[in-house]
Amino acid sequence: MLDWIDPIILNFVYAALGGFLTIWFMKRGCSSFNKSVSFNISDELAKGNVAVGLMIAGMFIGIGVATGLVIGLGLS
Repeated sequence: MLDWIDPIILNFVYAALGGFLTIWFMKRGCSSFNKSVSFNISDELAKGNVAVGLMIAGMFIGIGVATGLVIGLGLS
């Protein structure tokens, strides 16, 4: 289908698209989680709440790994 495109360039395009989608899913996940909890994540992080920071870090790692696996396995 895409035989006329160099595979190296095509892999860079796939990586860029996968990175964009991963960041988009992380933003959507954080926004939807912020709407479902009884506190504001930004305010708690500004206060220096380490527990909220670790929770968001874990959420970003989980969403990143899951989205990366879905994109990576979908390409092969």
